[in-house]
Amino acid sequence: MLRAILFLLPLSALASGDAVFTFFRGNGETGVYLAHSSDGYHWTALNGNQPLLKPQYPGMLMRDPFLVKGPGRTWRLLWTTGWTRAKNGALTIGHASSKDLVRWSDQQLIDIPLEGARNAWAPEMVWDASRKRWIIFWASTIPGRFPDTGKTGDSGYNHRLWSMTTADFKTFSQPELYFDPGFNSIDSTLIRTGKRWTMVFKDERRDPLQKRLRLAFAATPAGHWSGVTEPFTTDWIEGPSVLKVGRDWIIYFDHYAKPQYYGAYRTRDWKSFEEISKRLTFPAEPRHGTASRISRREAVRLKSLR
Repeated sequence: MLRAILFLLPLSALASGDAVFTFFRGNGETGVYLAHSSDGYHWTALNGNQPLLKPQYPGMLMRDPFLVKGPGRTWRLLWTTGWTRAKNGALTIGHASSKDLVRWSDQQLIDIPLEGARNAWAPEMVWDASRKRWIIFWASTIPGRFPDTGKTGDSGYNHRLWSMTTADFKTFSQPELYFDPGFNSIDSTLIRTGKRWTMVFKDERRDPLQKRLRLAFAATPAGHWSGVTEPFTTDWIEGPSVLKVGRDWIIYFDHYAKPQYYGAYRTRDWKSFEEISKRLTFPAEPRHGTASRISRREAVRLKSLR
C-alpha cells in the first residue's frame, strides 16, 4: 500500500536523488534534449548533447516538453507542436510514451477541438486519482473571448488555461476552461504541497508589463483554483517547473529575454522566495523544460546513451 501511495504522488514531491531535465533548443525544430542531475543544481547533458527524440512529422516543432510518470509506470511526454494552427486548420499538441525513457512510442498528434483558438501552448498534465483520468491543460487564445483584457498581450494574444481529460490517450473529453485568473496567463504547472495543490503560472501581460510567475491553489488538481498571489519573480520569465530537493522546493524558469539564461527560485513555505540562479549550471541554450525525478536504474540507463 505504501509503495502505491508513493507512486501516485507527483514526481517532484520526492526528495533528493537522480533527476532528469527535458528541454528544447532554438525553435524546437531539432527535438527534445535531456540532462541529468543528482542534486538539482548541476545539470549535465545526456545522449551526447543530442536530441533524444526528433520530430516524427514534417514541420512539427517539439517545444515546451513536459515529462511525467503515471499509472503502469509509464512515462509520458507532451509538447507544443507549433506556434499557431497548421495551414490545414489542425490544432494539436504532441504525445509519446515510454517504459524506460530510452525506447519511445510513435509520436501522437492530439487534436485540440477548441473552436476559434489560435494556438495551444505548453501542454502539461496531472493524474487525477479520484477520477482515474489524466487532466491535460494548456494555454490558448480565442479572439474576442475575454474582451476586457484583449489588449494586454503580445500581437493580440490573450490566453487562458484550458483542459480536457483522458484515461487512455485514445478518447478525450471536450475542452473546457480550466483556469481564468482574470488576466492573460500561460505556462501553468502543478505540484502537490501538503494537503493542497499549488499552481505556478506566468502572468503574460505586457501592458502593464508583468511577464512574471504567480501562484494559485486548489483542493484537487481539477480545481477550483483561487487565491492568486502577487508575483514572486522578476519579469521576462516563463516555463516554470518544480522539483523537491531536500526540504526545499526549487522552481526553475526560463529567462527568455536578453540575457537568456535558465534560473530558479527556492522556497520552503511558498511564501518567501530566494533566487538561486547563480548557483545553477545547465547545458548550453536550454529552453522551457521540465525537471522530473527518476530512479537510479533509469539514471544509469540514460547516462549510458551515446
